[in-house]
Amino acid sequence: MADSNSSPSPESRARELLERIVKMTMKGQIRSKAQVLKLLQADIEPGEGEVFEQVLTAEVTAVQAVLERETDEMKQAKATRRQRALTTLQSEFAHWQKENQSTAVLSGAIATLIRTTDQDRLNALLQAIDPNQPHHLTRDEIKTLAQQLRQLETEATAEPTLQELSTGLLQGLNTWQQLEGHTISWIYDQSQRAIGFGSDTPQGPWPYWAKQVETTSIQRILTDLAENQAVTDQGLPIPLEVRTWVEMAIALQRLQLSLVTWFDQQPYDPKAGKRLSIATFLTFAVVWSQLSRRLSELRQPLLAEGCFQMALQVLRQFAQQDYFPLYGGLFTALSGEPLRTLLDYLDQPLREVPNTDTKARILTLLGYSQRALGRYDLAQQFHDRALESAREVSDQRCEIANLNHLSRTCVMQQNFAEAIAHSQRALILARQAGDRGGEANALANFGYSEISRAQEQAVEPEQIESVLTYLEQGLQLSEQVQDRPSEALCANSLGVAQVMLRHYDQAVGALEKGLHIAQAIGDVFLQGVNYSYLAIAYQNLENTQMSVFCAALSMYLLWQINSEQWHQPAGTLSILYGQLGQEAFQAALEAYRPAFLKQIGVDGYDYLPKLLAEYRESLG
Repeated sequence: MADSNSSPSPESRARELLERIVKMTMKGQIRSKAQVLKLLQADIEPGEGEVFEQVLTAEVTAVQAVLERETDEMKQAKATRRQRALTTLQSEFAHWQKENQSTAVLSGAIATLIRTTDQDRLNALLQAIDPNQPHHLTRDEIKTLAQQLRQLETEATAEPTLQELSTGLLQGLNTWQQLEGHTISWIYDQSQRAIGFGSDTPQGPWPYWAKQVETTSIQRILTDLAENQAVTDQGLPIPLEVRTWVEMAIALQRLQLSLVTWFDQQPYDPKAGKRLSIATFLTFAVVWSQLSRRLSELRQPLLAEGCFQMALQVLRQFAQQDYFPLYGGLFTALSGEPLRTLLDYLDQPLREVPNTDTKARILTLLGYSQRALGRYDLAQQFHDRALESAREVSDQRCEIANLNHLSRTCVMQQNFAEAIAHSQRALILARQAGDRGGEANALANFGYSEISRAQEQAVEPEQIESVLTYLEQGLQLSEQVQDRPSEALCANSLGVAQVMLRHYDQAVGALEKGLHIAQAIGDVFLQGVNYSYLAIAYQNLENTQMSVFCAALSMYLLWQINSEQWHQPAGTLSILYGQLGQEAFQAALEAYRPAFLKQIGVDGYDYLPKLLAEYRESLG
């Protein structure tokens, strides 16, 4: 026997409210839609909106069925009036849902945090603030959540406690308030010579932000990033408290989101804005990955996992951007500091993540970055994994991109038959899918593969000239679809082909075009390659000083990103050094000193003779 004193179920309450509003509407007691909304606001209890929606949907379906089968005019008229009342109710319920979405999200987050314990609790909090979620918590909602958690508590054995999370959230919002006004103002500080952490002198955002925060441990981490370009034992010497970690999570997440939003909205230079957005995503992913590794060393697995989840959130958001670089090279941090650490910190964790479109795209980025470093076997492994993931989640653009990257990698391994096969497969799929960027890249790779095979096998010039058509088609198509990475690759491949054909004037035009695009998209590897072939072209055009400049710059850029290909321009430079002699060679360098300083700074310029000497000594 049911308890007569028990309260009605949520479903019963929803049915009663629905019937009451429908009857009032049919009796003419509802004078406006606003009256319906007020009734909903007054009588739907927190957390019961979903139940009301289910009841409402079921009733709408039932009335529609009556109208379709009923032949009695009186009953049809009554059903029609009821349908009109339900339509009004649906419209106002949609307004109620929009207004109460914040409450629903907060209620859901609190309920989840209360019923979960131990390490799942921190993961639940990270899910609530994940910007990739359709209804993630806003700044004001985080504050409300923290205030409500402060009034709750569960068993004392649960870790972390709701009180710790509440304190961390409030401290995080406070720290973000300290930083907010300085998110981008450091860019305009005339004392800053670069954006980020790229020299021996602490500069850029990290030391600037460190001065704004009051929490000592977070200040120490920011200073560590400035001075060491990484999170070290000195920056994080002892375990973190959970509340401090949550504070840092909120503050760094808000910094990253604000930076990307600001860079994305720059109308004066959208290309630079996108490049800096990419740098921001990758820089913060690296920082979280380094923090994860350091906290693992400090035997804080819960917080280490939290850092890894934060890194994945950044990468997931990055992978969804329309400017995600499916085709690119080795990218840099906010200052131009090469992101070599990205490869080391994200490979193993990504193995533990299920196949998703995010995973496929990040593996693609890691793959072509490995190729830029000259690690061709590793690059092939990354692209094979990315290809598998892309096919599993039906991300055809990513699948085509990895076939193109495998083609490029096979060329580096001098496996020309496989390179041509991959590019042909990419070309077929791209045309079937209407992926014009992928098609342009496939044309470039097919042409590049054929050119490389011709170069290796010393074929007749006529055979090389027949390939130029593919490269020109690829360049034209990439220009039409405004695919800058593919355009840069096509221009580079065309320039290399012209060098092989000894059409040096035409080669200079194509290579300079490829260089300018590579600079605009921040592709350091392709910049180095273009300069390398420009050096050869200018050498044959007897423009010795320009050849020295291009070869030296190529050598340094490729060496700086640890690419093995720095030996090629070093070889060109060594020949020029032998032809000119020390004094004339030094004079050639000095003639372009302002241009060197603009691109690689005084430290890079001063290191050029030492780097060339290192190369010459390696020849024995």
